[in-house]
Amino acid sequence: MNYTVIGAGKSGFAAAKLAVSLGHKAFLTESKSHETFGIEIDELSDLGVFMEFGGHGPAALDSADCVIVSPGVPPSSPVITEAELRGIPVIGELEFGRLHLPDNPLIAITGTNGKTTTTALIEYILRQAGKSAVAAGNIGTPLSALAGKISHDTIIVAEASSYQLDRTVKFRPDAAVVLNITPDHLSYHGSFEAYCRAKYNITLNQSEKDLLILNADDAATAACAALSRARTEYLSMFPVGAGIYCDGTSLILPNHKQHSEGKLMLYDELRLPGAHNCYNSMAAALAARAFEVRNENIRDSLMSFAGVEHRLEFVRSFNGTEFVNDSKATNVNAAWYALSSYSSPIVWIAGGRGDNNDYSALDALVRANVRCIVAIGEEQSAIFDHFCLMTRCKKAASLEEAVQIAAETAAEGDVALFSPACKSFDMFMNYEHRGQVFKQAALGL
Repeated sequence: MNYTVIGAGKSGFAAAKLAVSLGHKAFLTESKSHETFGIEIDELSDLGVFMEFGGHGPAALDSADCVIVSPGVPPSSPVITEAELRGIPVIGELEFGRLHLPDNPLIAITGTNGKTTTTALIEYILRQAGKSAVAAGNIGTPLSALAGKISHDTIIVAEASSYQLDRTVKFRPDAAVVLNITPDHLSYHGSFEAYCRAKYNITLNQSEKDLLILNADDAATAACAALSRARTEYLSMFPVGAGIYCDGTSLILPNHKQHSEGKLMLYDELRLPGAHNCYNSMAAALAARAFEVRNENIRDSLMSFAGVEHRLEFVRSFNGTEFVNDSKATNVNAAWYALSSYSSPIVWIAGGRGDNNDYSALDALVRANVRCIVAIGEEQSAIFDHFCLMTRCKKAASLEEAVQIAAETAAEGDVALFSPACKSFDMFMNYEHRGQVFKQAALGL
């Protein structure tokens, strides 16, 4: 079998390595120059992988039996269009990795926001309960990198982005979680409808034996139920027939076998702040319960889980102001969740590369609780112009300058919140790089 792998990121390298380890031939093609990459190139060369950089030449498809696409390679890419015209099957790395991990139980999590936190939280609950579990997928470790390296009983908890799900054919998780769906990545998918269809792929191959967990309070998410054959459970801020809900003071996890309305825990006992993290916690609870984790273990884990890097991550306190890194907030909806998570006055650092951003959804939160906005990046003027009549606004030429301005502007008891509401690619390699720069700047005050 001859595989052509498009894209030389983590997923592409992992897919190429897996292909040759299984006795196949692999051709890796990448539009960026080879100087962008490190020792992985030497490793693949030693394994006999053919590679090209700086563009996709005709040799990439000449002998290909199947094309494996890395996440983020747009469907309009000429090399993909040509593969489809030639009738060559095109699948994503997520699909390829799962095909070679058929025996492992799989929980897959998608949604516009909260995927990484929920993925890490589910893995944490399972491990705290003594089960073998590994977080993978969009959270950082490609599924292809796990094949042949974990035991068959290890539960894979996979974060699945719309990019990854867009190229799935047979992908079937034992439990699928859809947290929320709001407009995002529209320049890639072309429309909100196409974005939703990519998300819905998470359940299309599920059977009646599988579990689908949906947010009943999100219309686009709840609509997924009509497309699925899986048993469906819901999470909500209102009572639900099957699933879990929050009544304002407690998380209620009914036990239908015992016909009881069981209180899992108090809302205030959740370690992670904010209503969005209540949804994430409820989703994690349902997923863990599907793998026979006891309520006591779920409760203890939800009380102790400290969160993930770059998502409402406490960095330090400086002159009585808490500096919080929420660099993973790459869209307006994620910033809404962050701004709604704090009762203290907020100095909000925002900006980056927009994606047809509509900031009006944040107006009420800004009027009520934002002391000052420090705008950066390509969206700097758009953010400044939109909010300048609502609250004090400033501009900064760099993230480091924005942190300094926030420190000078904030009062004791405030929160200096870096929640960009934008993509990172105008100034940084990715949101992780952006978050590290923020943390270094805050720690250097």
